[in-house]
Amino acid sequence: MTDFHATSEGRPLVLVTLGTDHHPFDRLVDWVDGYAREHSDVAVVVQHGASRAPTAAQGTAFLDRHLLGSLMKRAAAVVTHGGPATITEVRRRGRLPIAIARDPELGEHIDDHQLRFVTRLDDAGLARSCASSQQLAATLDKALAQPGDFRIDGVGGAGPAAAARAAGALIDLLTPPVRSAADRPLPPPQAPGAEPPWPEVAVVVPTRDRPELLRRTLRSIAVQDYPGRITTLVVYDHDAPDHSLADESGDRRVLVLGNTMSPGLAGARNTGILAAGTDLVAFCDDDDTWLPHKLRAQVEVMLAEPDTELVCCGIRVAYDTAEAERVLDRTTVTFADLLRSRLTELHPSTFLIRRDAMVHGCGPVNEEIPGSYGEDYELLLRLARRGPVRNVPEAAVRVLWHRRSHFAGRWQTISTALRWLLAEYPEFRLVPHGYARVAGQIAFAEAAAGRRDAALEWILTTLRARPTEPRGYLALAVTCGLPAGAVLRTLHKRGKGV
Repeated sequence: MTDFHATSEGRPLVLVTLGTDHHPFDRLVDWVDGYAREHSDVAVVVQHGASRAPTAAQGTAFLDRHLLGSLMKRAAAVVTHGGPATITEVRRRGRLPIAIARDPELGEHIDDHQLRFVTRLDDAGLARSCASSQQLAATLDKALAQPGDFRIDGVGGAGPAAAARAAGALIDLLTPPVRSAADRPLPPPQAPGAEPPWPEVAVVVPTRDRPELLRRTLRSIAVQDYPGRITTLVVYDHDAPDHSLADESGDRRVLVLGNTMSPGLAGARNTGILAAGTDLVAFCDDDDTWLPHKLRAQVEVMLAEPDTELVCCGIRVAYDTAEAERVLDRTTVTFADLLRSRLTELHPSTFLIRRDAMVHGCGPVNEEIPGSYGEDYELLLRLARRGPVRNVPEAAVRVLWHRRSHFAGRWQTISTALRWLLAEYPEFRLVPHGYARVAGQIAFAEAAAGRRDAALEWILTTLRARPTEPRGYLALAVTCGLPAGAVLRTLHKRGKGV
């Protein structure tokens, strides 16, 4: 292998690293070659991976990790593609990345996550993005003339632990805190005789072809020990509304609506959100029930903390004759926490949200998600990006898992929606634990759908990201013939899912 340190001796070094993605990025190689031809006094080294080798710059397909890190420290400027892992490594080595995003329309990647990720980094001052050869040349000239502008304090150390810390720091920087993310204690309950004026709460209950379960859900909302008014908005999706449920008397009103937005769960939730005339909006699925103290405990947090936008709580999972309690033992959850883990305890039937945070803030429930699968998790991510989510660490909602659940067996919808999530949130690639979790879910869905080749591809993706990810091995077992239903039943009896 060429001794790049020796060949660049006496000249400033520009290092270009394109990672190991199998899509060619010849456009960037051409830009760098053009710069090298016009700057013979600069040593330009390109790690080009699957792209064609440069003709004017020095090139190598791959560099071992030690040599790559050494060259990054030696370089006056480091140019990268928009891969989160590569950008994290450059910053860890004390260099401000000059990032050029791969464009899927040019066949440089499968989706546009690099375009969106690099834009976010540039806006946050965490990288310099370039969209043309002229802009790249001008940025490199500036880096050579003013090297201090392209030096940062790197994160010391090496290996997986240091990489994880660097990734976490980058996520934190990308997620400007609205308020403290410390896991502070919840405010104490209101003392007797000192109760505030309790605000009206609107509860959105989407429903579809489950009248018996729906009536049980409505009863659990009606018997809340909450002193304020509760208006329940029952939104019928793909079903004729049952107006006999309506009751506009007293302080436990029930209004019946038809879905006026996109068909599906997301559109039904948004129909209720837009119809609500209250500051606080809660969700409850039509097969779940609230325990009597649920709403009061959450509203107390909202009253004590005007900046809090979302409060959740724990759940009791019921499946067949088994019941398991799932309670998160913390009171604060951050965006980085949710990238790493779905935190199933934060179920949508536990959500109490400030309506303004959605209508005039991060937006309502996303109706573009295929089949509305995982719309609750995606909303959690958006709200957590604005500020930490608060959690009451006790079970206050009974969640029913059963074979009539809407997504039972809809494997292709599940796979498509999860792939959409990974493309929409490129930050997952900075968190191997979280990326492997979602990739493993995709692998399981593809295996359960009988799509063997796709399943094997996602199994490999999962285990490359995190060799100990159990979902990869569950997916492999299903691919080899173990019935997916048997796996799910075993997990559900323990209050767990894939």
